[in-house]
Amino acid sequence: MISAVRRMSQLCVLRKRAHAAPDALTRRPASFHAMRLSSLQQITYAIADAMLAGPAEPDSMVERMSASLGVRLDWMLGLVREVVKRFGARWDSVESSEVSMVVANTPGFVAAWRSDTRPFVVRLLRRPPVQKLPPPRLREVALPQLPTLGDLAAWLEVEAGELDWLADRWRVPARGADSPLHHYTYKAIEKRDGRCRLIEIPKSRLRSLQRKILHGLLERVPVHDCVHGFRKGRNTVTYAAPHAGKAVVVRFDLADFFASVHAPRVHALMRTLGYPLEVARALTALCTNRVPSARLLAADVRDRMDWLERQRYRTRHLPQGAPTSPALANLCAYRLDLRLEGLARAVGASYTRYADDLAFSGGEDLARIIERFEVRVAAIALEEGFSIQLRKTRVMRRGARQHLAGVVVNRHPNLARSEFDRLKAILTNCVRYGAASQNREGRADFRAHLQGRVAQAVMLNPVRGAKLKVIFGRIGWEGCRAGGGR
Repeated sequence: MISAVRRMSQLCVLRKRAHAAPDALTRRPASFHAMRLSSLQQITYAIADAMLAGPAEPDSMVERMSASLGVRLDWMLGLVREVVKRFGARWDSVESSEVSMVVANTPGFVAAWRSDTRPFVVRLLRRPPVQKLPPPRLREVALPQLPTLGDLAAWLEVEAGELDWLADRWRVPARGADSPLHHYTYKAIEKRDGRCRLIEIPKSRLRSLQRKILHGLLERVPVHDCVHGFRKGRNTVTYAAPHAGKAVVVRFDLADFFASVHAPRVHALMRTLGYPLEVARALTALCTNRVPSARLLAADVRDRMDWLERQRYRTRHLPQGAPTSPALANLCAYRLDLRLEGLARAVGASYTRYADDLAFSGGEDLARIIERFEVRVAAIALEEGFSIQLRKTRVMRRGARQHLAGVVVNRHPNLARSEFDRLKAILTNCVRYGAASQNREGRADFRAHLQGRVAQAVMLNPVRGAKLKVIFGRIGWEGCRAGGGR
């Protein structure tokens, strides 16, 4: 009895909404079957979809509308002319929601809707998915054309079912830590302060798809020029060099850089590049992850992460360990870099970023306003979805050692003594105990990582670098796999 009364009350409410002013409609129903009583919304969107399913030519648009409703009506031609007038110049980018609002406010349609013989949908016509043009600055970038999920699957060289499996965002329950259905394994790395960083390692099949996305798509999109991390031809030396010989150097550190980039931001990036909704969703799902609660509450993690950090990992985010995450983080931080570069330019300073390290430098003008400048940088980072670790902020003035990412910049870029000693200790331990024992962060190619650091040392200080190069040549790499570890 109670349920029957409840259904009757809901029916009355829906009837009132259906007879309300058409311009009150603002959103599209999830599906025709899910909201059978919302026929006004169904019909306005169906008419909009029919018009958008072909070229913006009045006669063909009327034909498509007639096919959708099963009858040709007098008000259709006037509606079509109004739609073409408003949206004809950008027909390929106009959304159904925009056209449906025009339909709902057309006098002819309103009169038909309020009559005894309301129009109803007999056939759905949809616009075929089209990949839109990216922003003007990216028009010359050769992006892969992926208008449908089938095109995406073919480009990734997987079956449609496997793509659905790997891009499924909800298959694993939030509390399931070790489910074989999950596409990631986890490794907790202890930080110097006793806390931990969680490395999220994609399994081999997903990792191969992520590499395809990285090399075939993400690496083609240019990032802001101030970015020096995870870019070909850029390194810690190019990151530090613009700050050499300055009166004051300021270094900021972003908290949980990868985990702070959540799935909606990645999805927005894919949509900005022009990919249709379903393709953007699939690409986002392939490149993001949420860590199961059970893993975050495990003994090796629970007491070494605060509540805010755990919340970041519980939300779909860029996983530290996926090959796509560095490039996506750089692209998603474009607005952050743009605003911080503008702030630096306004005070006559220089700005560069290497992953989560932000560096500013300038003369006495910057030194005089340094406290206000720190507050402004933190505010911009917060507005862009990131947060500054204030306890790690360093203000380095002339007369004291100024260093960035192991590079001393007081006069010219040089290798820091502490960095030389640290790298020498790692290389020596590799010789004594094996390279795998020193790959504590599980780097994919530990040999290449060390070789790069030694090459950087040679570039900054040839004499010291030569000593490190000799030790590197004595390392035995047996037992150290490409994936790191024993």
